[in-house]
Amino acid sequence: MLVLLIGSGGREHALATALAADPAVTALHCAPGNPGIGQLAHLHPVDLADRDAIAGLAVELGADLVVVGPEAPLVAGAADAIRAKGIACFGPSQAAARIEGSKDFAKSVMVAAGVPTARSRTCATAEEAAAALDEFGAPYVVKDDGLAAGKGVIVTEDRAAALAHAQACGRVVVEEFLAGPEVSLFVLTDGITARPLVPAQDFKRIGDGDTGPNTGGMGAYAPLPWAPPDLVDEVLRTVVEPTLKRMHELGTPFAGLLYVGLALTADGPKVIEFNCRFGDPETQVVLALLASPLAGLLHAAAVGRLAGQPTLRWRSGSAVTVVVAAANYPGTPKVGDVITGAEVPGVIHAGTARRPDGALVSSGGRVLSCTAVGPTLAAARDAAYGLVAGVGMEGCQYRSDIAAAAIEGRIAI
Repeated sequence: MLVLLIGSGGREHALATALAADPAVTALHCAPGNPGIGQLAHLHPVDLADRDAIAGLAVELGADLVVVGPEAPLVAGAADAIRAKGIACFGPSQAAARIEGSKDFAKSVMVAAGVPTARSRTCATAEEAAAALDEFGAPYVVKDDGLAAGKGVIVTEDRAAALAHAQACGRVVVEEFLAGPEVSLFVLTDGITARPLVPAQDFKRIGDGDTGPNTGGMGAYAPLPWAPPDLVDEVLRTVVEPTLKRMHELGTPFAGLLYVGLALTADGPKVIEFNCRFGDPETQVVLALLASPLAGLLHAAAVGRLAGQPTLRWRSGSAVTVVVAAANYPGTPKVGDVITGAEVPGVIHAGTARRPDGALVSSGGRVLSCTAVGPTLAAARDAAYGLVAGVGMEGCQYRSDIAAAAIEGRIAI
């Protein structure tokens, strides 16, 4: 099977690692990729905003399967353009990708499907946002209605800051705050059959102790030793199945990866958000534990045959990933710094580039994800931070508390 992977971040490097390990994959290509992915796949330049260029590359390569990693090409209709060429594509249609592309649309789907989620108001003016903030009270939750690379959400006790965020975004969804530990659940689906992956937890804030502004994610771990044993079954029953049913009713069946972001509240799991693709950095830990070959699963989901796939197999133990970010992230990151110690197993590249002289340099905010598997969560965490210690990059920053609360038994529902 010739597989073309679209994207250039840490999620795509993790996907490339799993795809390259699948014996069914005879050739792996990636566009545009990064230096880490380039060790596993043939790289091709492509404009991720150009759906026709992506589809054209798939035709040129004779791809048997295209896996679209990032949300922006999916929301722009890349999967539709690829399927129009008669090529299997893992990723939802443009219409179905609105479940991430518009927070308002996602809320409308959840309400119609009876999915447990936070009460919310969609606001287009400062006056509407102010009224919604007063209705729900603090902590204030304000979400940009459109795509914002994981940084369009503010959760704050400061009403003025919440209102300023709403005004900066324009159209927003204001929600009540959901109290409880957060969980990420990935679900492979062909629109009818749903196959859940192992739940993970990520860390959105830049600083230790969940302080500072939101980021695209500063680390993750899986599985969750503190989660209720029936959590996945409950989420499939109350969230995933009703959502897939509602998407069918709308004439926009969702096939691909449904990312369910949850808060485990005192009243049970409630949806914080949906995404239309693998999440980053949770993908790094979830795929590190997946023992089943990935390409066959993604192809089956792409062509409507997921029900015929065998039960998923998982490696024992735990996985932890720690993101190494550039100075000033999540603001405008400092780029161009030389990176050392990053070309070893377990270090996943995200914002990296190769200089003409061959040096590896930073090219984005989240630069690397140091990922390790161990027999216990504590062992995996120690190994991940061991990788972090081996990385050299001027001004780099990372959280020192990834998975610590879970190991110390400090997470409670």
